[in-house]
Amino acid sequence: MNDDVMSYPPQPVPDPDTLPFWQATAAGRLAMCRCQDCSLWMQPPLERCRRCAGPTAFEDVAGTGTVYTFIVQRQAAVAGYLDAVPYVVALVELDEQVGLRLPTRLIDIAPESVRCGMRVQVELTGLPGGDFVVPLFRPVGADVGS
Repeated sequence: MNDDVMSYPPQPVPDPDTLPFWQATAAGRLAMCRCQDCSLWMQPPLERCRRCAGPTAFEDVAGTGTVYTFIVQRQAAVAGYLDAVPYVVALVELDEQVGLRLPTRLIDIAPESVRCGMRVQVELTGLPGGDFVVPLFRPVGADVGS
Protein backbone atom coordinates (compact mmCIF):
# COMPACT_ATOMS: atom_id res chain seq x y z
CA MET A 1 0.00 0.00 0.00
CA ASN A 2 1.17 3.54 -0.76
CA ASP A 3 2.79 5.30 2.24
CA ASP A 4 0.90 8.52 1.39
CA VAL A 5 -2.43 6.71 1.76
CA MET A 6 -1.35 5.38 5.17
CA SER A 7 -0.64 8.93 6.37
CA TYR A 8 -4.31 9.97 6.12
CA PRO A 9 -7.08 9.08 8.55
CA PRO A 10 -9.93 6.82 7.42
CA GLN A 11 -12.61 8.72 5.51
CA PRO A 12 -16.33 8.59 6.34
CA VAL A 13 -18.62 6.59 4.08
CA PRO A 14 -21.94 8.46 4.16
CA ASP A 15 -25.18 6.56 3.75
CA PRO A 16 -28.72 7.96 3.32
CA ASP A 17 -29.09 8.42 7.10
CA THR A 18 -25.77 10.24 7.63
CA LEU A 19 -25.40 12.22 4.39
CA PRO A 20 -27.22 15.33 5.78
CA PHE A 21 -24.75 15.41 8.70
CA TRP A 22 -21.79 15.51 6.31
CA GLN A 23 -23.50 18.06 4.06
CA ALA A 24 -24.02 20.33 7.08
CA THR A 25 -20.40 20.09 8.27
CA ALA A 26 -19.20 20.83 4.71
CA ALA A 27 -21.36 23.98 4.84
CA GLY A 28 -19.84 25.00 8.20
CA ARG A 29 -22.71 23.87 10.42
CA LEU A 30 -23.22 21.10 12.96
CA ALA A 31 -26.63 19.48 12.45
CA MET A 32 -28.18 16.49 14.18
CA CYS A 33 -31.17 14.29 13.44
CA ARG A 34 -34.45 15.34 15.08
CA CYS A 35 -37.98 13.97 15.04
CA GLN A 36 -40.35 16.39 13.37
CA ASP A 37 -43.31 15.16 15.47
CA CYS A 38 -42.05 14.75 19.06
CA SER A 39 -38.78 16.80 18.79
CA LEU A 40 -36.53 13.99 20.05
CA TRP A 41 -32.90 14.44 18.96
CA MET A 42 -31.27 11.20 17.77
CA GLN A 43 -27.72 10.01 17.37
CA PRO A 44 -27.13 7.88 15.40
CA PRO A 45 -29.58 9.32 12.89
CA LEU A 46 -32.62 7.35 11.77
CA GLU A 47 -35.23 7.83 9.05
CA ARG A 48 -38.05 7.44 11.59
CA CYS A 49 -38.17 8.38 15.27
CA ARG A 50 -37.37 5.56 17.67
CA ARG A 51 -39.93 6.96 20.17
CA CYS A 52 -42.98 7.89 18.04
CA ALA A 53 -42.10 6.68 14.50
CA GLY A 54 -42.42 10.25 13.19
CA PRO A 55 -40.35 11.54 10.28
CA THR A 56 -36.92 12.98 11.00
CA ALA A 57 -34.81 15.78 9.56
CA PHE A 58 -31.49 17.38 10.37
CA GLU A 59 -31.51 20.63 12.34
CA ASP A 60 -28.62 22.83 13.37
CA VAL A 61 -27.35 22.59 16.94
CA ALA A 62 -25.32 25.11 18.92
CA GLY A 63 -22.21 22.93 18.98
CA THR A 64 -21.72 23.28 22.73
CA GLY A 65 -21.84 20.63 25.40
CA THR A 66 -19.93 18.71 28.04
CA VAL A 67 -17.54 15.79 28.01
CA TYR A 68 -19.63 12.77 28.98
CA THR A 69 -16.74 10.28 28.90
CA PHE A 70 -13.36 9.94 27.20
CA ILE A 71 -10.29 7.82 26.58
CA VAL A 72 -6.70 8.81 25.97
CA GLN A 73 -5.21 7.03 22.96
CA ARG A 74 -1.55 6.45 23.83
CA GLN A 75 -0.61 3.82 21.23
CA ALA A 76 -0.48 4.57 17.54
CA ALA A 77 -3.25 2.48 16.00
CA VAL A 78 -5.11 4.48 13.34
CA ALA A 79 -3.59 5.70 10.08
CA GLY A 80 -3.45 9.47 10.01
CA TYR A 81 -3.01 9.72 13.76
CA LEU A 82 0.19 7.70 14.14
CA ASP A 83 2.23 10.80 15.05
CA ALA A 84 -0.53 12.42 17.10
CA VAL A 85 -0.45 10.25 20.22
CA PRO A 86 -1.47 10.86 22.86
CA TYR A 87 -4.84 12.23 21.82
CA VAL A 88 -8.28 12.27 23.43
CA VAL A 89 -11.37 10.58 22.01
CA ALA A 90 -14.49 11.78 23.78
CA LEU A 91 -18.22 11.36 23.84
CA VAL A 92 -19.65 14.89 24.02
CA GLU A 93 -23.18 15.37 25.31
CA LEU A 94 -24.67 18.26 23.36
CA ASP A 95 -26.64 20.96 25.17
CA GLU A 96 -29.80 20.40 23.13
CA GLN A 97 -30.83 17.23 24.98
CA VAL A 98 -29.69 14.93 27.75
CA GLY A 99 -28.40 11.78 26.07
CA LEU A 100 -27.62 13.42 22.70
CA ARG A 101 -23.98 12.39 22.42
CA LEU A 102 -21.47 12.69 19.61
CA PRO A 103 -18.14 10.82 19.40
CA THR A 104 -15.25 13.17 18.62
CA ARG A 105 -11.66 14.12 19.34
CA LEU A 106 -10.77 16.85 21.81
CA ILE A 107 -8.20 19.43 20.77
CA ASP A 108 -6.14 22.16 22.45
CA ILE A 109 -5.98 20.43 25.81
CA ALA A 110 -3.44 18.17 27.45
CA PRO A 111 -4.85 14.66 27.97
CA GLU A 112 -4.17 14.82 31.71
CA SER A 113 -6.34 17.96 31.97
CA VAL A 114 -9.48 16.44 30.44
CA ARG A 115 -12.31 15.65 32.85
CA CYS A 116 -15.89 14.52 32.55
CA GLY A 117 -18.31 17.41 32.73
CA MET A 118 -15.93 19.97 31.22
CA ARG A 119 -17.51 22.48 28.82
CA VAL A 120 -16.55 22.20 25.15
CA GLN A 121 -17.52 23.73 21.81
CA VAL A 122 -17.27 22.47 18.27
CA GLU A 123 -14.66 23.41 15.71
CA LEU A 124 -15.31 22.13 12.20
CA THR A 125 -12.05 21.02 10.60
CA GLY A 126 -11.12 19.50 7.27
CA LEU A 127 -10.18 15.83 7.48
CA PRO A 128 -6.81 15.28 5.77
CA GLY A 129 -6.86 13.04 2.72
CA GLY A 130 -10.37 13.83 1.52
CA ASP A 131 -13.14 16.37 1.23
CA PHE A 132 -14.86 15.79 4.58
CA VAL A 133 -15.22 18.28 7.42
CA VAL A 134 -15.34 16.75 10.89
CA PRO A 135 -16.49 18.15 14.23
CA LEU A 136 -13.72 18.38 16.81
CA PHE A 137 -14.27 19.93 20.22
CA ARG A 138 -12.15 22.26 22.34
CA PRO A 139 -12.53 23.40 25.95
CA VAL A 140 -14.32 26.69 26.71
CA GLY A 141 -14.89 28.90 29.71
CA ALA A 142 -13.03 27.94 32.88
CA ASP A 143 -11.59 24.87 31.12
CA VAL A 144 -9.60 26.85 28.52
CA GLY A 145 -5.89 26.46 29.11
CA SER A 146 -6.34 23.49 31.44
